[in-house]
Amino acid sequence: MTRKEAQRQTCQQNTLLSLGFSLWETEALRRISMTLHRWHELECGTDSGCVERDEETKKTYWLNSYSGKRWPCADRETGALKRLAAIMQKHTSLRSYVQGDPRGAALYILRPSDVPEGENDDSYYSRGIVVY
Repeated sequence: MTRKEAQRQTCQQNTLLSLGFSLWETEALRRISMTLHRWHELECGTDSGCVERDEETKKTYWLNSYSGKRWPCADRETGALKRLAAIMQKHTSLRSYVQGDPRGAALYILRPSDVPEGENDDSYYSRGIVVY
């Protein structure tokens, strides 16, 4: 880890701590964000394949782009979202926003002042606190 990365992580952690999150929760949010980011990358696909979710059974599969075969794979998204919901349940004044585009951060924490009253989170999530 570079010095700049360590400073960024410390700043992020201090900001989350100031909002009332515990040290454990700040680390858990960071891990959740990294898990969701990787999951979104795999949904978009790599050279070797992509992750797909069966519409009827909700099970996840790895689709190999070379052979066209599907194999069951672990559903890391559902677990990460459950852990996020459990953490956010303790902080009722804050909301979380999961951004599914793998080109940016996957998780944002929104304060009440970040989104104007009656507006949609989709338009204002970048005002929140990004969790890398």
